[in-house]
Amino acid sequence: MTALKERIARLIAATGPMSIADYMATCLFDPDHGYYTTREPFGRAGDFITAPEVSQMFGELVAIWLHMAWRACGAPRDAVFVEIGPGRGTLMKDMLRTLARLDAGFAARRFAMVETSPRLTALQQQTLSKSPIRPQWYSRLAEVPEGPLFIVGNELFDALPIRQYVKTATGWRERLVGLDEAGDLAFVAGAGAPDPALLPPEAATCEEGTVFETAPAREAMMETIASRLGTGGGAGLFIDYGHERPALGDTLQAVRRHAYAPVLADPGEADLTAHVDFAALAAVARAHGLAASVMSQGEFLLGLGLVERAGRLGAGRNAAVQERIRGEVERLAGPQAMGTLFKVLAVLPAATAVPPFGP
Repeated sequence: MTALKERIARLIAATGPMSIADYMATCLFDPDHGYYTTREPFGRAGDFITAPEVSQMFGELVAIWLHMAWRACGAPRDAVFVEIGPGRGTLMKDMLRTLARLDAGFAARRFAMVETSPRLTALQQQTLSKSPIRPQWYSRLAEVPEGPLFIVGNELFDALPIRQYVKTATGWRERLVGLDEAGDLAFVAGAGAPDPALLPPEAATCEEGTVFETAPAREAMMETIASRLGTGGGAGLFIDYGHERPALGDTLQAVRRHAYAPVLADPGEADLTAHVDFAALAAVARAHGLAASVMSQGEFLLGLGLVERAGRLGAGRNAAVQERIRGEVERLAGPQAMGTLFKVLAVLPAATAVPPFGP
């Protein structure tokens, strides 16, 4: 039993079951034992690999989209380009290199990284130490200087805590983390119920044991971003795994050493995530008068020229390199890999279109 698991069990024994949201937040962000505060989760030596780590092409194409969005918004000179939740800094590294090649004037633009972890901030600074453009670091989006905001978040929302509700014989009840008879962590049904207006139509006829998820923390994050975009201008691009419409089902999962693990087994030792409801995030953006469009990651990358870029990277290279690049394309955009599971949400000023979401 991990030290964090022991502490959670003691807390539950003293005060009662905790929400899934509190459990996730504790496991991921506890100052002493939290997953993101104590370990290096990214890359082959960690627990999972994100799209920027798969291939430089991902960051290059995101940079091209950002540049097009900036131009579509009037190419504001006081724009601030931001990555929120930057991981190891690989995405920003590839974006900065690409933007510098697209437009020499970007060396004078303002770039920012929003990161709450001092450990990850140091890692990002090391990754970007030789970058042609140097960003500034902030711990909160509210600290980023004023100006039209062009913001990117890759796998940002999936780690934000969710709440779960389970269908029981007496109706929907909040799903909590409690203790079983042996004193081990276990899922239990509490007394709370979801707002009926949030439930999808199929909730009325689903079987007992069905799970429904909500994510107030994610919507609050999008509220902060959309408020800034709505008042100050700019655009946002958010890539994560999830679904385009509200759906029933338990998507809470733990990942450790590139394999799924039991969610309650080792708090603080595994990454905890859940699928993102992109419809809910888009609704928040639209409430601020913004346009919001969603498509699969495969559609997004192929629409921006992933295959063509791969061809240029592989031209004149040996067969092994060409095969590696083909594998990267398949992993990023293939329907059996990240291409379908991952979605891309573009948030833009009303009546503004940026390919591949519009003309």
